[in-house]
Amino acid sequence: MATSVLFDAPGPKTVRRHRVYTVVTVLVLLALLALVVMRLADRNQFAGDKWEVFTTPRYLDFIFFKGVVPTLKMAACGILGAIVLGLVLGIGKISEHQWVRRPCWAIVELFRAIPVLMLMIFFFSIYGIYHGTSGPFWCVVWALSLYNGAVLAEVFRAGILAVPKGQAEAAYAIGMRKSQVVWIILLPQAVKIMIPAIISQMVVTLKDTSLGYAIAAPGLTAVARPLYLEFQNHVPVYLVLAAIYIAINLLLTAVATFVQKRFVGERKQLQVAMVGEAQSERSTGAV
Repeated sequence: MATSVLFDAPGPKTVRRHRVYTVVTVLVLLALLALVVMRLADRNQFAGDKWEVFTTPRYLDFIFFKGVVPTLKMAACGILGAIVLGLVLGIGKISEHQWVRRPCWAIVELFRAIPVLMLMIFFFSIYGIYHGTSGPFWCVVWALSLYNGAVLAEVFRAGILAVPKGQAEAAYAIGMRKSQVVWIILLPQAVKIMIPAIISQMVVTLKDTSLGYAIAAPGLTAVARPLYLEFQNHVPVYLVLAAIYIAINLLLTAVATFVQKRFVGERKQLQVAMVGEAQSERSTGAV
């Protein structure tokens, strides 16, 4: 009933036409995929010697310890820094004091506008060059923290403002200070609203670690070069590394789905239960 109000239901001709479009699109995509596979086969990219590296324990250890582990470390540090910075800036942007609100606004707008790669190169030019192998690592972490922190600041600000005003008014009515209202009342409720956006930004942070290749930072993109230089298997290497990124991102997506159902779902059920109790109380009072 509700969906029919938003748009007209397609008729038989439209349904047939949509099915034809779907079939044609699938056939075109399959043809393109077959063309790509044929080109790769012509260049011997499916030969066994080009994929043997991914079944050799020594190289698997190299990919895991020199690629996967540093990538996860950079992503974890970048996410932690972004959440802390985003929380501080997001709360600062809703401050009643201009000397707090304006600098927070300027920082958010500045680092949200600068590309992550430029931030990495900037930090590398003033720090990473002089601190050996650990320098590029922290340059990536700082760049990810600043950029994603600026993005999450808007997420936190919007989440806090999305909480019904009655919650804050009730807290002020019982004598709570604004800092107590924000940290005890508004923020815990806002987090439930912000969970999908926060998890999505975590996925972005993980993928942006690949940009560290430009400043010789460790990670999955860094292990690609020695592998394809030794085995001349560019396509297999990048296909496998892309599959690893996809697997990690799917894991993060699964975590996001679980967290969203766990917290946001509970909130909806609680609201339904409260409505049901209120109705039962009204019916009892009427009797």
